[in-house]
Amino acid sequence: MRTAVCKRTTGETDIALELNLDGTGCADVRTGHAFFDHMLNLLTKHSLMDVKLAVKGDLEVDAHHTIEDTGIVLGDSILKALGDKKGIRRYGCAYVPMDETLCRCVIDLSNRPYLEFRAFPGAADAPNMPLSLTVEFLRALTNNLRCNLHVEVFYGMDGHHIAEAVFKSLAHALRQAVEIDPRAAGIIPSTKGTL
Repeated sequence: MRTAVCKRTTGETDIALELNLDGTGCADVRTGHAFFDHMLNLLTKHSLMDVKLAVKGDLEVDAHHTIEDTGIVLGDSILKALGDKKGIRRYGCAYVPMDETLCRCVIDLSNRPYLEFRAFPGAADAPNMPLSLTVEFLRALTNNLRCNLHVEVFYGMDGHHIAEAVFKSLAHALRQAVEIDPRAAGIIPSTKGTL
């Protein structure tokens, strides 16, 4: 089983996370921010990871630290659960529509962190989670998972749908990338011999 347990405590957040990459999409997520919980439940369900997450953050300030630090811990946990990455597919790509919205996510578990996020001009915020916080979550995840992540929102009108398409496309791309390829059992998917 590819699992990880991670904790992070700062002056702004206190986070405990248990993760199983080879799960069935079970989520027990409590961040204190209902919309972010909804997005993380979607991520868990569609990636087929099992995630137990408890976050106490300074939501009285705003949601920034809670969302960013959750991305840090989730990235750390996935990286830890991947181990030496032998046999993984490494790459994932998913297009996900959400009603009027379309988003694409492409990921490479390359050990070289880089985020490219693009959205059309005037892309709407969700009612209680600005799109900029979705980007902060993605940046924190990218830097700590040490992956190459490209996300593009092509079009959409509703901010809720835009955020949901981002999280669902990330989930499906991540699911592909972490999967064990039966044809590559025990092989690290890099000509360098390491990731």
